[in-house]
Amino acid sequence: MSRLLLSRRAALKGLGTTLALPWLEAMGPLESWGAATTAAKAAPNRMAFLYVPNGKNMKDWTPAGTGELGDLPSILQPVAEFKKDFSILTGLTADKARPHGDGAGDHARALSAFLTGSQPRKTDGTDIRAGISVDQVAAARLADHTRLSSLEIGTEAGGMAGNCDSGYSCVYSSTMSWRSATQPLPKEVNPKIVFERMFSSGSTKERAARDGQRKSVLDLVKADLRELNGQLGRTDQRKLDEFTSAVRDIERRIERAAQFPEPKAPQNVAAPAGIPQSYEEHIRLMCDLLVLAFQTDTTRVCTFVLANEGSNKPYPFINVREGHHDLSHHENKEEKKSKIAQINRFHTTQLAYLLGRLKSVKEGDGTLLDHCMIAYGSGNSDGNAHNHDNLPLLLAGHGCGTLKQGRHLMYSAETPLNNLWLSMLNRMDLKIHQLGDSTGELKNLA
Repeated sequence: MSRLLLSRRAALKGLGTTLALPWLEAMGPLESWGAATTAAKAAPNRMAFLYVPNGKNMKDWTPAGTGELGDLPSILQPVAEFKKDFSILTGLTADKARPHGDGAGDHARALSAFLTGSQPRKTDGTDIRAGISVDQVAAARLADHTRLSSLEIGTEAGGMAGNCDSGYSCVYSSTMSWRSATQPLPKEVNPKIVFERMFSSGSTKERAARDGQRKSVLDLVKADLRELNGQLGRTDQRKLDEFTSAVRDIERRIERAAQFPEPKAPQNVAAPAGIPQSYEEHIRLMCDLLVLAFQTDTTRVCTFVLANEGSNKPYPFINVREGHHDLSHHENKEEKKSKIAQINRFHTTQLAYLLGRLKSVKEGDGTLLDHCMIAYGSGNSDGNAHNHDNLPLLLAGHGCGTLKQGRHLMYSAETPLNNLWLSMLNRMDLKIHQLGDSTGELKNLA
């Protein structure tokens, strides 16, 4: 029997649906489709940027000493099992998040400067201006390789106009990704719409017909799926079964979440945005979609804002009923700092979930986490001080063998954060020499 050979771009098709496939042995060696800096790299590198607002309780974030990671502080305890898969980077600075004569507005500047390294124009009008973000530099160069050049997701809706922070437009504190200096890319917070964007290729009418019939994308491509499965070897059949199970699980969770009506908000209190109602489930559903997007090579670039900068979301499910932003102005009161640390730890628990999902997906001789770079952090350090130096940054994944992990790296004061982003771009084989306020690549990452 002749061996089935599949194109790396092979996909299952149905009514208004295109379902990209994960890597299968029938597609040939991963080396044949990966963009590699060295012969040792076995898959395309991916990059994701996860943002959490209002800084950290830095005492409970920063590891003791430098070099190999030992015992982790409390905020990092949830990711302890992945200690060999990430490093903590201390000393990096987002200088363009500082006022530089513009006065208050540190939250707006923190998010808008985080990936751009550019000073946002202080305005609450339409004349917004920042800079192109690192993800969009990569997206522009990789657009021909994937169905989606990039994916922008989040869990908290935000305005694209109006005054949200001391004279800064709301777009600055709710948007991380910028296609150009004047073109912010709003994030999508509805998992169903993200799913549609990833897998639907039909018209609005076709999508409406599918929704009306309540059909899974897997039902729509079942003929293609059955035919393909009959031609695959046992290993590929197992991989395909794992993949379709993951797709089905996400669909069920989206459908289940949609069954709950939006609660009626008390007068003068805004109802929470987005679905599901559970914030943790919302984050994890978005994490699963991110994993699926990378697994299917639907995109290699993603930004994920877990909550908007300056967010005053309460966390009653972890017994923190005060607003996050209010608590971040802790005035060095230990009770408030302890609650901030609880929120910080909740967020790293969600990061642990994402890392676990990436590590569970086998790809070639490694895992999806081996072929990713996941940057997690904030454009504020201590939320009370509103300082933008010594930022809390975690870099996970092995970048197709280009990153050495399991360390606490300390960089000299005022080292631009954009030096890290430049280093990540060049691990995507993009050969970029300048990004925002970068001064060169970050040393000692390999």
